[in-house]
Amino acid sequence: MTELLKDIKNQPDELLRCLDHNLGAGGAALEAAAAILKQVEHIYITGIGSSWHAGMAVLSLFEGAGTPAHLVDASELLHFVRIPYNSAIIALSRSGKSIEIVKLLDVARETDTKIIGITNSHDSPLGKHSSVVLELAAAFDHLVSITMYTGLTLVGGLLAAAYLGTLKPNLIDALRLALSASKSGIINWIDKIDDNPWFARDCPTYFLARGGSTASCYETRLLWEEAAKAPATALTTGVFRHGPQEVMSRELRIGLWIHEKTLRSEDLALAQDLYDSGAKVLLIGKNIESATSDLVLNIPGTPPGWQFLVDIIPAQLCAEYLSHLRGEDCDLFKFCPYVIEKEGGLL
Repeated sequence: MTELLKDIKNQPDELLRCLDHNLGAGGAALEAAAAILKQVEHIYITGIGSSWHAGMAVLSLFEGAGTPAHLVDASELLHFVRIPYNSAIIALSRSGKSIEIVKLLDVARETDTKIIGITNSHDSPLGKHSSVVLELAAAFDHLVSITMYTGLTLVGGLLAAAYLGTLKPNLIDALRLALSASKSGIINWIDKIDDNPWFARDCPTYFLARGGSTASCYETRLLWEEAAKAPATALTTGVFRHGPQEVMSRELRIGLWIHEKTLRSEDLALAQDLYDSGAKVLLIGKNIESATSDLVLNIPGTPPGWQFLVDIIPAQLCAEYLSHLRGEDCDLFKFCPYVIEKEGGLL
């Protein structure tokens, strides 16, 4: 068993511990962070790499509630954005040491910008110099971000809920149920993935999603690159239909997340057309029938707007499986260090 697969299998229990920590010992910090957001005029969400994808999930909760927020990757925020007065930055970083995040701390001090750090390292630069630190309190992954990614979406989501006034017992219970159900889901997903013809060693792959699942879509593209060492593309489903569909071929692999309500019938129709045209189609979502695709990975129920928390898990398993098919070591990076601590060069 690869270390990556071990991390995926351990993920639901780690996330349950993360949830309990941030509602228990970490509850005061969560309330303090929400209070900061209520005092400022501008909310920025930032991270880089996997953490930026987690920010997409967090942003979806703010926007779904009609609360404006800005999502900017940390490098762009550092070098190309002038942060206005009376702002707060929600900084997502598993290590708290990425060079762009560290440099942003200096910018925040100069502009009197409040930093809410969400990290798994309280003794990191981000942990030490944030106005408030929200800890994942989870075991670090071996290499590729698994629990570190979903942990950031979970804690960032809890912060959004605390700020929006939706952090109620029914939400917490539903999150626990979804995470518990995903443990048994992993066994079923592995069984469906094994030897499925959707997978191919060298085929163009596009991932498509809407809403909060866009985070899972982009994160899966990164997993393809990091774990399977395979190129892939991530787009919103709407954008794909405005030109990129010209890449259609019988070699094309499509991974499509289906929202539980919004444009569900339209996206299932898209899946049918892709399938009928000869592309291989993977669908991830709730209560999907398999007639329109080569592979369906149904996920457990989640609270409204929180599908992103579990719909990444079957995709993680897909990336791990593809690494074997391609003969790649998913537990080793060829070029990328665990933490990026310089802004130039490759190695």
